[in-house]
Amino acid sequence: MKRADIVIVGAGHGGAQAAAALRQRKFEGSILMIGEEPEMPYERPPLSKDYLSGEKAFERILIRPAGFWVDHRVEMAMGGKVVAVDPEARTVELEDGGTIGYRELVWAAGGHPRKLSCTGHSLTGVHSVRTRADVDRMMGELDDTTRVVVIGGGYIGLEAAAVLSKLGKSVTVLEAQERVLARVAGVALSRFYEAEHRAHSVDLRLGVAVECIEGDSRVTGVRLGDGTVLPAEMVIVGIGIVPAVEPLLAAGAEGGNGVAVDEHCRTSLPHVFAIGDCALHANAFAEGLQIRLESVQNANDMATIVAKAITGDPEAYHSVPWFWSNQYDLRLQTIGLSIGHDEEVLRGDPRARSFSVVYLRQGRVIALDCVNATKDYVQGKALVAGRLQMAAEQLADATAPLKSLLPVRATDH
Repeated sequence: MKRADIVIVGAGHGGAQAAAALRQRKFEGSILMIGEEPEMPYERPPLSKDYLSGEKAFERILIRPAGFWVDHRVEMAMGGKVVAVDPEARTVELEDGGTIGYRELVWAAGGHPRKLSCTGHSLTGVHSVRTRADVDRMMGELDDTTRVVVIGGGYIGLEAAAVLSKLGKSVTVLEAQERVLARVAGVALSRFYEAEHRAHSVDLRLGVAVECIEGDSRVTGVRLGDGTVLPAEMVIVGIGIVPAVEPLLAAGAEGGNGVAVDEHCRTSLPHVFAIGDCALHANAFAEGLQIRLESVQNANDMATIVAKAITGDPEAYHSVPWFWSNQYDLRLQTIGLSIGHDEEVLRGDPRARSFSVVYLRQGRVIALDCVNATKDYVQGKALVAGRLQMAAEQLADATAPLKSLLPVRATDH
């Protein structure tokens, strides 16, 4: 049976950062990374943006050059899937029947795209945007595609819609809720992006239900709950992910929508850590609620926390969440979590296509959404990190830099 001191399940941002951070911290033991995909670790966010548009070749989105893993003695087992974990024997079982032993296990498996439950969800031409293979299949069909229906008005769906619209496709976006980005942003930002997509000829439909996907072997259209059929040669489904934690839960780990971890990213199973999209954790910036964060920042920061724990320098996870999204010529940068906000403050003029939305809870700044407003994003981090109490009138004055609103003691550091 093969063994390694550290076995990392998942070769995305979290897994790659865990291996790199261990070596940076002078860990000398053996490291084995297991990834479901055949590729070396690569960046996922560009898949629905630069890679789909053809602006970046795959080699440019690799997290590290292939030689890095050789030089840092990280063994790679690509194209393998872990289907079971035995925490007592400290082994993982692969889909092909192989078994690998570990001293410490780092679970960084992320998640798999949530599938539609209606008929026709598996027809040719129906796509998710999660892996390189997903996007390669889409790109291979674009020449024969004129009409695209995107199901889901979150970041993935809107980013794909923006790219495909720029490529000259006729794009319809379907969102079940009454506004796009409803789960992650306030009303002002949602309405701005709805207007932007419509200005780029995207047919955006809100509050609609999908009845089924039509077609025999290949998709021909999408039938809505009211009976309307939207013809399409391609359907993109962006309705979230299902965290890939089944083997851990089957082994007795606590969790449900993800696997529960403590402040050091330890699961309830001995010698098993979990990080990234699949890690259910109490987040200080969500009022201590147990949440999963699907972001590069979260994956990387949790990976560093695990490396510190393994190398005997434990530190509690406490990082200000941040995210970004590129759509058309708009760069959205988010700092903090707007969950539970009770006030939105508009800073700047959306018509100028450079503005921010500041979110408050009980008068304290908890998050900012910044559109083409990098200074607000950078300077706003201190307001979110300090949970500073601010008057809405002060925050709304876009002529005053946010750093000028900080108390003197905060600007001294």
